[in-house]
Amino acid sequence: MTTLSSPLRTTTASRPSSSGPRPRARRTPRDWLRDGGLSTLIIALPMILVFGVFSWFPIGRALVMSVQQTNLISTPEFVGLDNFVFVLQDPLLGKAVANTLWFALLALVFGYPLPLAAAVLMSEVRRMRGLFSALAYLPVVVPPVVAVLLWKFFYDASPSGVFNTIAGWVGLGPFPWLQDASSAMPSLVLEATWAAAGGTVIIYLAALVGVRTELYEAAEVDGAGVWRKIWHVTLPQLRGVLFITLILQVIGTSQVFLEPFLFTGGGPNNATLTILMLIYDYAFGSSLGGNYGAATALSLMLAGVLAVLSAIYFRVTRPWSS
Repeated sequence: MTTLSSPLRTTTASRPSSSGPRPRARRTPRDWLRDGGLSTLIIALPMILVFGVFSWFPIGRALVMSVQQTNLISTPEFVGLDNFVFVLQDPLLGKAVANTLWFALLALVFGYPLPLAAAVLMSEVRRMRGLFSALAYLPVVVPPVVAVLLWKFFYDASPSGVFNTIAGWVGLGPFPWLQDASSAMPSLVLEATWAAAGGTVIIYLAALVGVRTELYEAAEVDGAGVWRKIWHVTLPQLRGVLFITLILQVIGTSQVFLEPFLFTGGGPNNATLTILMLIYDYAFGSSLGGNYGAATALSLMLAGVLAVLSAIYFRVTRPWSS
């Protein structure tokens, strides 16, 4: 007599165990080679070497120079933390930090919302959007030195200067612009915003494409106007991009150098002296050879502060960035 197996027993036997996930097999070097790991490493090796030589080697060299007294000509002398003490005791350090913070604050107040507003307005344009995008990005194409020299001509303090002539049409001015300590920094921020806003506008325009149209349609059904749609739909959808551009702008404005160097040279009366300009003065301010130890020490201090600020920023904004 033939005995038939129980269907229940067969089903139970064929059912996989639910005690937990099976342990993942450990990869061996042989598996890594078989999966193309060696060819991937060979392809990436030139990029890794270039990145190491031009990025990590200078960082390591700066760490060494920060504890040395050297002008890159004579034999370096180990001085320990003397360079950091010298920088912290420099009376110009407080002025440079205050000016840098003032520049960063003005750039955030005026330069951060302006590209977002321009991108939102351009996204509502139905015709010639490409032309407006090209015009917004055009200042980025202009070489920075050329842009600064052009604006320096515009900032001529005489009544016949370009900006003073325009202000005279409405009965204002003439203004000293770069020659006055109170107006020099806002003048620099105005040019810097004009020069850098185009790239941020393009980033926002690309992010706006990803905003779902049904959200706008639902807001219109609820009777929302333009400003309510921007506040309740557009800005929440751009939250991650806004956080990234904010920290990038903070880092960029903390390292401002070109505008104060070419516009005013740090003047008038050190009103536009920034941290990077102070680093430049340490390294190249003397014709007999600069104090490269102090310059690298201040550079590392700035990098450390920005790294800590970035870590805190990403930690705090993590719950809202997605």
